[in-house]
Amino acid sequence: MALPNQQTVDYPSFKLVIVGDGGTGKTTFVKRHLTGEFEKKYEPTIGVEVHPLDFFTNCGKIRFYCWDTAGQEKFGGLRDGYYIHGQCAIIMFDVTARLTYKNVPTWHRDLCGICCSSIYAVCENIPIVLCGNKVDVKNRQVKAKQVTFHRKKNLQYYEISAKSNYNFEKPFLYLARKLAGDPNLHFVESPALAPPEVQIDLAAQQQHEAELAAAASQPLPDDDDEAFD
Repeated sequence: MALPNQQTVDYPSFKLVIVGDGGTGKTTFVKRHLTGEFEKKYEPTIGVEVHPLDFFTNCGKIRFYCWDTAGQEKFGGLRDGYYIHGQCAIIMFDVTARLTYKNVPTWHRDLCGICCSSIYAVCENIPIVLCGNKVDVKNRQVKAKQVTFHRKKNLQYYEISAKSNYNFEKPFLYLARKLAGDPNLHFVESPALAPPEVQIDLAAQQQHEAELAAAASQPLPDDDDEAFD
């Protein structure tokens, strides 16, 4: 899953596709990790930055080649080549921008439609994490209890804050466990991250997480729009 000019490694590595509306914090999230340099790949059909992120687990070292759209979503959709051979994915939205959450089903459909129509991958078999970013911001527009898409599609959901490093490792740990088929896999050392740029209100976020847990026991709305009424 490395690019042609990238050095391959002798430990497990996986192609991780990261999608979501522009401005949701995908690139900021990936760049928090300090141990890999972006590689740029420009072809007529694809423009992407790939960032190799290494993590140390109790089962050994693993690498995610994080494919970041690098603004490609501005051009009305991604090319098939971006998704080919994808082994796992993160869909990201911004909890301060309602439209970015409303667009999550489109990203999921694009991701699965291309994968499933391809000989290269079967989307239903790849683990996907939904991430609600920017939970450090006060004027939150998408409440935790309003996030229901992951329940409909059986995805894992995490609230994150890229700039404060809050829950940074959780999406990667979940994906690693799924890819390894080992629910007991864990990280044996913390990833090297850039210092937090902002501080998160942990008490407020814990309240959001409690609301999220409580909402999980409630019936799903017929339409996500109902959650915003």
